Amino acid sequence: MNNSTLIKQGLKRRYRKEQAFRVLGLTSVCIALLFLVILLLDISSKALPAFIQTQIELTVDLSSEQLGLNKDSSNDEIRQADFRAVIRAALLKRFPAVTNRQDKRSLYSLVSTGAEYQLLDLVLADKSLLNQTSTFMLVADDDVDALIKGAIDRRLPESDRRVKNQKLNWIEALESDGAVHSTFNWQFLTSGDSREPELAGIKGALMGSFYTLFMTLLMSFPVAVASAIYLEEFAPKNRLIDLIEININNLAAVPSIVYGLLGLAVFINLFGMPRSAPVVGAVVLSLMTLPTIIIASRSAIKAVPPSLREAALGVGASKMQTVFHHVLPAALPGMLTGTIIGMAQALGETAPLLMIGMVAFIVDIPQSIIDPATVLPIQVYLWADSPERGFLEKTSAAILVLLVFLIVMNALAIYLRKKFEKKW
Repeated sequence: MNNSTLIKQGLKRRYRKEQAFRVLGLTSVCIALLFLVILLLDISSKALPAFIQTQIELTVDLSSEQLGLNKDSSNDEIRQADFRAVIRAALLKRFPAVTNRQDKRSLYSLVSTGAEYQLLDLVLADKSLLNQTSTFMLVADDDVDALIKGAIDRRLPESDRRVKNQKLNWIEALESDGAVHSTFNWQFLTSGDSREPELAGIKGALMGSFYTLFMTLLMSFPVAVASAIYLEEFAPKNRLIDLIEININNLAAVPSIVYGLLGLAVFINLFGMPRSAPVVGAVVLSLMTLPTIIIASRSAIKAVPPSLREAALGVGASKMQTVFHHVLPAALPGMLTGTIIGMAQALGETAPLLMIGMVAFIVDIPQSIIDPATVLPIQVYLWADSPERGFLEKTSAAILVLLVFLIVMNALAIYLRKKFEKKW
């Protein structure tokens, strides 16, 4: 067998191995995408019901005999009125055959415990509703909501069903009269957390995430960029700088919960900063993201060609002018990309924020960086740990919102890189 034949056989073997490797790589990518699609479909299917809210249409008597109010009543007097009683009276009027105390209690549970506050807000917004009998759409209880959405099977025996036959008959009577409606759940996006699944929303967690990430960006970006510029452009090459560089690389691999322990021991216990506040979470997350942004910024500075520096120095620019007028603008797209990726990492962190108390149950929506708050990942954790069935869809919906935020942030990083990246 001559050499040309051996060479041809060797080439065929290499081509076969290359083709097999390509097929293996493509198969791996397809499997990964398949699992990702399955995950997203599973989360979406469970999350979509959370964006639908079940409401019951009731005719409520807001006369002065019922509430003791009139159109001249002050807001404080309106807040002290018993709106729960008029809602219960409306239910009893709708089902007059209910007379037993236990049956009444079951009937009252058709609407959410937050319906009275919903009615209160409507009256405060429009006092002309007083002394009138009006029809209102009131939030249904979570069991009613689950039944309407099909999460509770009506065909099951009563012993295996959370909603008993008597209550089911009332619901079906309301359905036949067209008094049960499904609308978009704006409350999920505009209200804070609640112990009741039908009233719980993510606005508090969204605002907490916004304040935390905003302060994290303000604290970490300038320090990280300044550190990267110094280490790449001005720092002397000695053992101290080598030690700093090693520590920066090591800090990027430190488990995030260690930063949470640091925040608890130093910022809260030693410095007395407010627990559960976004400013404390921002300090902790800034320390965690600093190594990531520094490493990305140094890589962006290294990618700037030396000829740019030499040209600036050749026309008489100082070292400082060269760095800030030429090198920094050229490296900024890469720095921004690294920063956004670091912020996306911070957005998904849970462990360090658990350590500084942001796991607390927060009802009020935070108005500043020092108000008690939680963030989206913590909200997911809290709802996932709740025993009520209604929180299952809320958990999936919060995960979906968090994924949307992460996708948007990563897409923004890709856009900035493509838009401002320069080819050298």
